[in-house]
Amino acid sequence: MKKAFEFLKQLEKNNTREWFAAHKSEYELVIKENKTFFNQVYHELQEHDNLKGIHIFRIYRDVRFSKDQTPYKTNFGVGYSRSKPMLRGGYYIQLEPGNSFVGGGFWGPEAKDLLRIRKEFEISTTEIEKITSDETFIKYFGELKGDAVKTAPRGFEKNHPAIELIRKKQFVVMRKFTDKEVLADHFQKEVLLTLLAMRPFFNYMSEVLTTDLNGEPLF
Repeated sequence: MKKAFEFLKQLEKNNTREWFAAHKSEYELVIKENKTFFNQVYHELQEHDNLKGIHIFRIYRDVRFSKDQTPYKTNFGVGYSRSKPMLRGGYYIQLEPGNSFVGGGFWGPEAKDLLRIRKEFEISTTEIEKITSDETFIKYFGELKGDAVKTAPRGFEKNHPAIELIRKKQFVVMRKFTDKEVLADHFQKEVLLTLLAMRPFFNYMSEVLTTDLNGEPLF
């Protein structure tokens, strides 16, 4: 990771196509090392889950509709998807000097899935609160995160006891890592432990999204 971080720090200072072209050989070296790391984590995680695939994100930014016209990202990222329709949730790793993290969850649920989740919380929050109050969950993630609508979604009471959960339109968890932690020998082990700590949350949400409000299977 050290070479990757050194490259990214230089890229942040020199985010131009000309500089990147002149340092393409360095990029090819670090991306090869990163792919090895990301694939190793994938195979380790696959021993504990049923993954559908791995997506290593390109370093090239899409600047067509962005005010920021810098051509390259200053991080390396990877996503691991689970086998739908029965297994829900996605894993994500970002490596960036000063902003590395391991996260996962539901970034942009489909409208029907979002409604199903909100309806579940409207009925009961016992299970999700049990998961998010577990000491392992708190140790790794602190709390359930995600953007939320400003007021109660249509069809829900604004004074509902679970309104803070119902308002959410994303349901994600995240564990940040310092640069020192990323460069430590046991970083890969910590990444795997963090990903596995998401499983109770994923298992519960998968159950919600594969059943109707009466608990009957949808698939």
